[in-house]
Amino acid sequence: MSTDASSPGPSSASGTPGGLRTSRPARITVAAALVALQGVVVAGLGVTMLVLLLAGRHADDTVQAVTGAVTVLALAVLPLAAARGLWLRRRWSRGPAMIVQLMAVPAGWQMAQNGGVWLVLGTLVSLTALTVLGCVVNPTATEALGIGPREPRDA
Repeated sequence: MSTDASSPGPSSASGTPGGLRTSRPARITVAAALVALQGVVVAGLGVTMLVLLLAGRHADDTVQAVTGAVTVLALAVLPLAAARGLWLRRRWSRGPAMIVQLMAVPAGWQMAQNGGVWLVLGTLVSLTALTVLGCVVNPTATEALGIGPREPRDA
């Protein structure tokens, strides 16, 4: 895929002669993979909710069950889109990826408060979120995404 002139891509910020792409930093690869995993897990939860509904389980209120499942599936779009953007080193992807992680940390904390298997799951959710945050705020990653210090404006 090529980037169009309207969306500045990493090739313009790669610092290589002629705007050739350099390899993707490991931090971006790790962040993209973890965010994609989060999106797949959320999408799996939404599909599971729909399957349980179609199987006749938890159908006390069908409208509420369908709304919940569709909402969860819609929520899976943000991390999946952010993961793809990170993988392709798109500048816009950093914001959505960070938003997902900032929501995942307290969710993981709440899960961990329930103990047992929830402690393990909550800890995993929080640790993956903190790992992604660490990856996307790293200077190597921000440079690879074409995000850098802003030039001072002329007064």
